[in-house]
Amino acid sequence: MKNVSPSYLKHQFLIAMPHMADPNFAHTLTYIVEHTANGAMGLVVNRPQELNLADILEQLRPDIEPPALCQHVPIFIGGPVQTDRGFVLHPKGLSFQATVDLEDDLSLSTTQDILFAIADGVGPEKSLIALGYAGWEAGQLEAELAQNAWLTCPFDADILFNTSSEHRLEAAAKHLGINLSLLTSQAGHA
Repeated sequence: MKNVSPSYLKHQFLIAMPHMADPNFAHTLTYIVEHTANGAMGLVVNRPQELNLADILEQLRPDIEPPALCQHVPIFIGGPVQTDRGFVLHPKGLSFQATVDLEDDLSLSTTQDILFAIADGVGPEKSLIALGYAGWEAGQLEAELAQNAWLTCPFDADILFNTSSEHRLEAAAKHLGINLSLLTSQAGHA
């Protein structure tokens, strides 16, 4: 059992508070992949973009027609950093060229082979594909938490894999017993 400081939020969700002004994070639910004294890295998990897996595969394997099912696999905006880099969250079990096992039953893969596996029907049964990530410098996330920019919520695979993206933020808040629509950006003003 390793000793982890309770202030580190690895393997938790961050719920953006309604008054979050940064357009990159307004109304987002972010999964924290890593959080140490050196900073934090996370993936926004509720912002699908116009792209789908078929679009990405057309660029990666132009000679192979993507299976029709790939048009229904959304690609998420994982965050504003390195928006051309792909990240795939998926349950543990299958391993790819670059797969890191996270906590519980979750893994993160970052190489193209997982995308090909998903397209070819041999990838993980459930996954979330994101381009880009959210990054925080040392102490930055802690400062934002102190300013009440975020609520933290325990990770729940059900929210990540079995809840439609437009309901994930609400589901995470509900997990905490909070109705986000009752929290306004004008809190404290009559």
